[in-house]
Formats: sequence, C-alpha cells, structure tokens
Amino acid sequence: MDLTRIAPTDRQHIQKYSPVGFTVSGVQLAGPVLVFPHESLSWKADAPNNLLPKDVSAIIERAGELDLCLLGCGNRMTQVDTSVRQVLKDAGVGIEPMDTGAACRTFNVLLAEGRAVMAAVFPPSAP
Repeated sequence: MDLTRIAPTDRQHIQKYSPVGFTVSGVQLAGPVLVFPHESLSWKADAPNNLLPKDVSAIIERAGELDLCLLGCGNRMTQVDTSVRQVLKDAGVGIEPMDTGAACRTFNVLLAEGRAVMAAVFPPSAP
C-alpha cells in the first residue's frame, strides 16, 4: 500500500507497507520495524500478541522524546500484554494497538502535526 507524503522532509515518513516489510523515507526495511521521528530500525519482535517488556527496550530508551507508540499489529488489532503496557506507562509512553495500515497512516498524520509519536509496526499478512 502506497501512502501520500504529508510529513516534513526532516522526519521519517512511512511510504509503503506490504507483507514483506516497509519503505520508510526511501529505505526498504524487511519485517517488523520501529519508526521514530528521526530514525527507523529493524525490530526483532516475534509477533504483536507475544510482546515482552524486553521487546520495547528501544522505545523505553527514547521515552523522553515520545508521548505515544502506535502499535501496528498486522491485519488486525490485538491486545498488548499488561506487562508491556505497564513498562511503557512507567516510562511515560502510551501505547495504542491498531491494524498496521491504520498505524502507518496515523503515524504520518500525527508526525506532520508535530506530535511526539513513534510507530512499532508488523507487516500485514498476504491476503
């Protein structure tokens, strides 16, 4: 899925997503990714419904720069384990699970508005 650019050019922008991965600011990344306002990283998390506190350590490290983590769960939203939700809350970061398409679009819009947001996204499954 191609997404229209609305974010400032000095910030990351999720341009495309597919079952293989993501294109963020012209860079193709396979598998799950963490998209922060100024950088994107491959993410070694297994699945959105199996997240552990250790899986969000890179988010915790940047907690002072963030208010919200948008969790793209693939084709459908899944619940976040309470231990993950709590460790993020303790660091001052909220988490909102949603399907990956919604997470990508919401990230781009909120970032364009200057919000302190990041996206932790899993590729959707092939139809």
